[in-house]
Amino acid sequence: MTGIASNDPTARQVKTSLFEEFTRLGKALSSPKRMELLDLVCQQERTVESLAELTGMGITNTSQHLQALKVARLVEARKDGTRSFYRVSDPAVASFLYGMQRLARDRLAEADRIARGYFDEYDDLEPVSRADLLARVKRKDVVVIDVRPSEEYAAAHIRGALSIPLDELKSRLAEIPGDTEVVAYCRGPFCVLAPQAMEILREAGVVARRLDGGLPEWRAAGLPVEVG
Repeated sequence: MTGIASNDPTARQVKTSLFEEFTRLGKALSSPKRMELLDLVCQQERTVESLAELTGMGITNTSQHLQALKVARLVEARKDGTRSFYRVSDPAVASFLYGMQRLARDRLAEADRIARGYFDEYDDLEPVSRADLLARVKRKDVVVIDVRPSEEYAAAHIRGALSIPLDELKSRLAEIPGDTEVVAYCRGPFCVLAPQAMEILREAGVVARRLDGGLPEWRAAGLPVEVG
């Protein structure tokens, strides 16, 4: 829509109106807590109460933030009795969210410093791409573990992945073959669960890497997932 002639008021009005609509997404994500809420519902449908607990907010405050995301049509809600459940409105929302996060790291020095200080510490081995992991799963020469909470695994997970939540990993190391490389994944490129899992695995002598991205990006790419 660039290069609209100044003597075309109708086209100018359309362009202005569209850009006003586009900014609704920016306004909806202008709060760190809304971004955190959106990241959580990208994993699975959740109640207001569970989202409040996970983010450390009160229920009223959580509901207000969710309404802002709903107005921007980034999330959808449904009622079950007196409880409200929220889910992401479209898989493309996850791609949008994580794309924005990656761009922020690329363009904002402070964001890159924070990410480098934490995530890059665990990446002496390059993260595994989705295409590489898919090929290796088919060859059965890798063990994939989902270190998210079990309810998120049940909602959807990479086909063939084992569910070993982070808080159970140390007590379940015996379930992981010692002669096969392990790839851990969690909620997305800036989720802290997979890096923490890598530290535990490497301390136990397991060769471990993390997936480049997480379940939402895997699913958005149309790659195979399972439920249950």
